[in-house]
Amino acid sequence: MTEVEAKKPQESLQDRLAQVVELLHRHKLVEDLTHRQEGQHQDRVEILVHRQNLAELQRKLEGVHPADIAHILEALPLEDRLTVWQLVKAERDGDILLEVSDAVRETLIADMDDHEILAAAKDLDADELADLAPELPRDVVHELMETLDAQQRERVRSALSYEEDQVGALMDFEMVTIREDVSLEVVLRYLRRLKELPGHTDKLFVVDYDGVLKGVLPIKRLLVNDPDKQVGEVMADDPVSFHPDEDGYDAAQAFERYDLISAPVVDKNGKLIGRLTIDEMVDLIREESESEVLNMAGLREEEDIFASVWKSVRNRWAWLAINLVTAFLASRVIGLFEGSIEKLVALAALMPIVAGIGGNSGNQTITMIVRAMALDQVSTGNTARLVRKELGVSLINGILWGGVIGGVAYYLYGSWSLGVVMTTAMTLNLLLAALMGVLIPMTLARMGRDPAMGASVMITAMTDSGGFFIFLGLASIFLL
Repeated sequence: MTEVEAKKPQESLQDRLAQVVELLHRHKLVEDLTHRQEGQHQDRVEILVHRQNLAELQRKLEGVHPADIAHILEALPLEDRLTVWQLVKAERDGDILLEVSDAVRETLIADMDDHEILAAAKDLDADELADLAPELPRDVVHELMETLDAQQRERVRSALSYEEDQVGALMDFEMVTIREDVSLEVVLRYLRRLKELPGHTDKLFVVDYDGVLKGVLPIKRLLVNDPDKQVGEVMADDPVSFHPDEDGYDAAQAFERYDLISAPVVDKNGKLIGRLTIDEMVDLIREESESEVLNMAGLREEEDIFASVWKSVRNRWAWLAINLVTAFLASRVIGLFEGSIEKLVALAALMPIVAGIGGNSGNQTITMIVRAMALDQVSTGNTARLVRKELGVSLINGILWGGVIGGVAYYLYGSWSLGVVMTTAMTLNLLLAALMGVLIPMTLARMGRDPAMGASVMITAMTDSGGFFIFLGLASIFLL
């Protein structure tokens, strides 16, 4: 695929968003004009214009994929978002709710009454209902469960019994099962009688009469083998499978490692209870990546970019408060050396460089460690070696770039001793950044916390305070 071809879907999506924004702008503009006019026909004109613009916008939305509508809704301010949401046909509401982010979904559900929520959810599969249920009003969930048949109800309850990042909460119940003692011709005839295959069906699941998984029959084997052969002769009897209580992110890594499109989920007795599909794994990886980025920045949860001021404040205040405390500590470190700074003003100009480079180096280290921990590449057996490696990298970078800035300090201020202090302080702060970059996420993990949670805030606090103390301390000893 060429680069131009790869960009087409994204450009098309942005075009749709631009068209929606333009129609909303036109609607508001005409509405404002009609409000300013006076006369007995004003109300009639306003109603006609209102209907015309919204009808055009509704037609525009009809041919747009639910995932694209979700993107458009997320990119609109709340008032415009709700205007567009009200124009979406009711039968598409459920699919769109599944696609939008949690924060935006909350605003959409808040705009719906119980009847609308029930209408949106009635055609969803059990695994999709389980995704939405935690965010719906409890009485609506109860009424929704009453409308399901016994099998669907049990499936929803099963999915809800697991944590949101476990395989059991992510699995799909729609799949095709076959027996191993039938011919491929029989399987083909059976498939032709189905209205359609479940999405992402790249294999059929072979089970015995008790529902125990015996193997899988890849569709490609079904199509190219002799129709008279039996399923047992052609199937793969050692498929990659998962248990419902396994971690979903581990499953996602297995999907990437083995190039899977779907995989069976079995209980402790080997009975087939569901399947995982690539679309769920991609969503999980994306959500995990977004959560990691937010945690590194000290944000407590995903935030609607157009959320209210106070809601955004509540999401961000905690780590800002911590950052304020650490900044105050750094300022007190500087205060300890006020006399030194007064005697040698160059220190005030140079000390932010030491702290800044240390913070950048620490963030590089902490990012690598968090990633390695997410991929299960860090264990107790290789921790010491990892620390030595990061310290070695920081030592070389400290000597190299510390020497460069030391040379600059000598050139600007004509003091070779100041240059040596600058080089030494830079090296020591980079070593501190490397050590903290390894210890902070590992300590958080041992405490049962997300190793990325506020990591960038903490490493910056350590390198700021440490960098100021090291640089100003060395300067007080050797320059004054």
